[in-house]
Amino acid sequence: MGGAAAGLPAGAMLLSGGADVDFFIHSYYEFELFGQTLSINTTMISTVIVCLILFGLILFARHEIMKDYDEPNAVQNAVEMLVETMDGMVETSMGSHAPKYRNYIITLMAFIFLSNISGVFGLRAPTADFGTTFALALITFVMIEYAWIKSNGIRFVKDLFEPFPIFFPVNVISEFATPVSMSLRLFGNVLAGTIMISLWYSLLPWFVKLGIPSFLHVYFDLFSGAIQTYVFGMLTMTFITDKYAD
Repeated sequence: MGGAAAGLPAGAMLLSGGADVDFFIHSYYEFELFGQTLSINTTMISTVIVCLILFGLILFARHEIMKDYDEPNAVQNAVEMLVETMDGMVETSMGSHAPKYRNYIITLMAFIFLSNISGVFGLRAPTADFGTTFALALITFVMIEYAWIKSNGIRFVKDLFEPFPIFFPVNVISEFATPVSMSLRLFGNVLAGTIMISLWYSLLPWFVKLGIPSFLHVYFDLFSGAIQTYVFGMLTMTFITDKYAD
């Protein structure tokens, strides 16, 4: 096969019927490390760009806040309002435990939100890769288990056998199902938006690509991205808080 479709994975060919539909992860550079073949792919590049954007926004906000103005400027007001809103949300959800997890929750949600909306800037959202969402969910899982052990000590083992010893396998599976379900929820929703927008750009005539994709980006990238960020953040805070003993 020739043309642009020749380099596409088989799945893209089946979905497109030969059209150039491409929402897959591509490898740009491969190298050997300790006998394993590793690659620099689309997700890695997008993740680095998102992190650089986030870092740049943080430096810009810090620079503006550190300025000595007679009156706060627009940037200072916006940053203070955002931080106060996020602090309030974490404190409402986690109560007395908020100070220990505030920085993690805000950083986590900021990264997920920028990743989710990166499609607006022509990137393939890092959160449309299960490897990214599962890694985020694993970090949250460690936080959850840490809270459980810190709060209950060795008694956390006893909790696995309640309400009856026969429930031990169910309780263990339930614990390990948490990162899987959280990562799949975020991954599935973001990937669905990526696929829908790719299909629209690739399969439909040129005249329906004028203006209409803007509304699709608003919904799939901005609106849905914000909702999924909120859901992941709220689940993280809820699961962690529930592990602390009353």
